[in-house]
Parts: sequence; structure tokens; C-alpha cells
Amino acid sequence: MNIPTDIKGLIFDYGGTLDTGGCHWGKMIWHAYEHCKVPVDETLFRDAYVFAERELARNPIIKPDYTFHMTLAAKIRIEMEYIESKQDGFEASRWTDAVVEHLYAATKAETRRSREVLKTLKEQYPMVLVSNFYGNIATVLAEFGLDGIFQHIVESAVVGVRKPDPRIFTLGVEALGMQASEVIVVGDSYDKDIVAAKKAGCHTVWIKGEGWTDDEPDGEAADWVIGRIEELKN
Repeated sequence: MNIPTDIKGLIFDYGGTLDTGGCHWGKMIWHAYEHCKVPVDETLFRDAYVFAERELARNPIIKPDYTFHMTLAAKIRIEMEYIESKQDGFEASRWTDAVVEHLYAATKAETRRSREVLKTLKEQYPMVLVSNFYGNIATVLAEFGLDGIFQHIVESAVVGVRKPDPRIFTLGVEALGMQASEVIVVGDSYDKDIVAAKKAGCHTVWIKGEGWTDDEPDGEAADWVIGRIEELKN
């Protein structure tokens, strides 16, 4: 895609955008379960995934110094223990490490690709990160060599506003010191990133990957639709 000349700044989502190439994290984890041959059906996995996400949102389990590896391990452990409580004969400890290591390797590879794109874009645009995260995004960025790329980070756990509330993108625009019409927001979640950013007055690039469900959004809020972050360099 060609970025218009009147665009002065960029806002990026993190999870699902820079670390999975547009694949929803629920699907990313399910594919890891499949790869590791974890004996659970997708319906129970989905219940476990939702349970773990709610547990992490409700309780301060993730600390500011937690690396992504530690965060991932906590998330998968909660999922596995949930499955163990629902499925006779399932041993959480048998599968947790294998799934974590598979996912961590995939995340390292994807963030490496994202880093090269971001380094190129940083030469032309100031950039801000806007993310629903647990309060440890700075630690995670440093872990993957993404620190120093964004001039500001707007993290939901810190600012007290979560997507899809458009106000979180307004905070990102204000951090850039620009008008919303001068900013492009890049994200993978159509509802949380694209629709919300459009409501905040921004332009939008939807990285359309594998979603959590098979429902197909109409896509009307996306100004551009791409399949890979590398397309932003063209």
C-alpha cells in the first residue's frame, strides 16, 4: 500500500499485529495445541482461553517485570489447569511447557519480521503503540528488540482505558501531537482496533489474518486491508 502524503504519524496495536502477523491469539494458541497434539477438543479449549483471559484481566497475576515468556507461561498454565478441571485424565503439567515453547519460538520469529518493518517506517514517521496489555508491555518490547521504536506507549492497564473504547486511540493521537486525520492506526482486530480507531477520527489499516470466529466483518471501517505488515513498506 502507498501511505498518503498527508499522513504524519502512525499508531500500532501490539498483540495480534506485531507478534502474530494478524492471527488472533486464541487461534494462535489453538494451533499450538494442535501442533503439540494436546488431547482436547476446540470447544473446551475456547472455554479455557476465555477463562484465562478473564482471570488475567481480573487479577494482577502479570507483574510489570514479566517477560513475554513468563506472561505466556502464566496464560497457558491457567488454560491447562482449567481443562484439567473439566476433562478426566488430562494432565496439565504434561503439555504446558511444550505449548509455551512452541508459541514463544513462533512469536520471536514474527516480532523479528515486524521489527524490520518498524525500523524502516521509523525513519519517516513518529510512531506510538496503543495496546490492551497487562502493565508489562515495556518489558516485552525490550525482550523482542522493539524498545526505542515508539516515541510513546499507551497501555490499557496503565491509562485505565481499554479497546474498543475510542478514547484510547485519542490518547495515542495526543501523544503524537497531531490531528486524528493525520494519523493511521494499524491493527488486526476489526472491532477493537479498526472500528474504534475510525470512531476516534483516524485512518485505518486492517491486517486481516485468521480471526477468532468464522464471522466475516463488513470491513467498511478499514481504509486499507493488508495481509502482512510488510505491505506497509511499499
